[in-house]
Amino acid sequence: MSQTLAAGDLVLLLDTKGRRYLVTLTEGKEFHSHSGFVAHADLIGANEGDEVMSTRGGRYTVLRPTLSEFVLKMPRGAQVIYPKDLGPILMLADIGAGTRVLESGIGSGALSMAMLRAGANIVGYELREDFATRAQANVERFLGAEAMSRYRVELRDCYDGIDETDMDRVVLDLPEPWRVVPHAALALRPGGIIVGYSPSIMQVTQFRDALDASGFMLAETIEVLHRGWHIEGAAVRPDHRMVAHTGFLTTARRGRAR
Repeated sequence: MSQTLAAGDLVLLLDTKGRRYLVTLTEGKEFHSHSGFVAHADLIGANEGDEVMSTRGGRYTVLRPTLSEFVLKMPRGAQVIYPKDLGPILMLADIGAGTRVLESGIGSGALSMAMLRAGANIVGYELREDFATRAQANVERFLGAEAMSRYRVELRDCYDGIDETDMDRVVLDLPEPWRVVPHAALALRPGGIIVGYSPSIMQVTQFRDALDASGFMLAETIEVLHRGWHIEGAAVRPDHRMVAHTGFLTTARRGRAR
């Protein structure tokens, strides 16, 4: 990837207090804040890591956003799956190049982007048209047109069934994932993996019961906690605040048919 920034590029402006601003570079536009404005023309042709000055003396470092930064700043309607869970889901679902994934409950597209960047081919089932539209826009904005060739979204209810067959993975972010389990058992190839993201432990218990009833194997549920550390000279301690519970991650593999 070129370090030189061009019109249409997505960039992150970082001020001296560590605040981040997501901007798409556009000819003739300006980025405005309490520190005045920065003309996009001053950024187009600059290099990643360069520093620019606003009209009122504010200093900004220009960077390309990471996926984690984009997920936290992108337009969204539904609550996103946070970066601390995205990485573990990729490992639990063993997502790689060419993996065929049925994803349901795509929300704002955070998990879709993580799986697409890992090389997956995704069919998404989403009930709400506004969520589907936003997710596709977010995916194209961050990953570009190539990723869209591996991303097909259908407006439909996964509880009613899954048309796809011989899928490698089924990934769910739904209020009642247990209702999808019988459909997933038919859609997945032998040895395929199902992963569910559930905020409530009561959702997990019903999901696990359904997995057992449909012959899934190796079921496991984990929770990921994220705690940062304050390090400043000799002052070393855990941060006072941490990202604790967001959701439970449940995974299992398709086994014998019932």
